[in-house]
Amino acid sequence: MGRAAAATAETLAWWLLLTGGWLVLISTVDALELVVGASCALLTAVAARAARRAMADR
Repeated sequence: MGRAAAATAETLAWWLLLTGGWLVLISTVDALELVVGASCALLTAVAARAARRAMADR
């Protein structure tokens, strides 16, 4: 697996986990809440991957 594929897979895994957590914690799921939650989860997934890489490079 190449570096780009590994980075994509890790970010996707974080995004799925965070989006799933968001959906579990909200009371009603409508389109706007789904879009907002998925967007925030994507930003957080990128930050989580960057933080993990920063700690791994120490």
